[in-house]
Amino acid sequence: MSTYQRHALVSAAILAVVLVTSCDAQTAPERAEPAPTSIPSTSTTSAAPSSPSSPSEPAPPAGARADLALDGLPLWPFSGYEQVRQWQAAPDAAPWHRDAQATAVAFTTDYLGFTGLDTVVTSDIGESEAKVTIGYQLESSRPATSAVVHLVRWGEGPDAPWEVVGTIDDSLTLTEPGYGSTVTSPVTVGGRITGVDEGIHVRVLDPTAPAPVGDVCCLSAGGENTPWSQPVSIKGASNATLTIVAATGGHAVDVERFAVTGVRLAG
Repeated sequence: MSTYQRHALVSAAILAVVLVTSCDAQTAPERAEPAPTSIPSTSTTSAAPSSPSSPSEPAPPAGARADLALDGLPLWPFSGYEQVRQWQAAPDAAPWHRDAQATAVAFTTDYLGFTGLDTVVTSDIGESEAKVTIGYQLESSRPATSAVVHLVRWGEGPDAPWEVVGTIDDSLTLTEPGYGSTVTSPVTVGGRITGVDEGIHVRVLDPTAPAPVGDVCCLSAGGENTPWSQPVSIKGASNATLTIVAATGGHAVDVERFAVTGVRLAG
């Protein structure tokens, strides 16, 4: 091969490389960004991205409750989340709010007015939920059970206060109206009872009212898991959430058993 032919072949090869490189540069698509490892949340409660001047807040500790996340109706001692926030700003004003047992006893003796039921029989207290059995002490016997008060934490942080949301019923039940239902006056209150020669006292309580906003005493009842029912008129209520309580007793002490439910007042 002559020198001229070798130069021609080299020149042709160089021209081919240039043409291929130019074509790739014009037709190759842009490289896609790698897919995220997780899909960003679209919830309105998700935290905004942090910035040097405004660091993001840490996630609420386990057991924290937000206003709309309360597991049940707020019966006592707080009627609304703003009250919870005010207490958390000055918790030393009423430190017993941190104690589930103390809150259950105060609910029974102070709010319901059953002053003789001040004994904690048993309790099951978790991180965000508690069941406290309240009863009374008789001489030379074990404490008798009156009701199991159901509480949940409401507020931010591990020291959030306890809120009563109802009772867990047994031999005296209160199933009508349904828990959390909206009622008008008069409201039919009922459930089932096991006992002998019982007299059921039904009251409707408003935490902002100085006296019951509904009161009927006393419905004769008894038997084995026997249905009972009583209409009750509601007057003078101003709070959106009301507590209905049914109680019976008179054999050993004035009040021996009680059951509670929470309802919303229409209008």
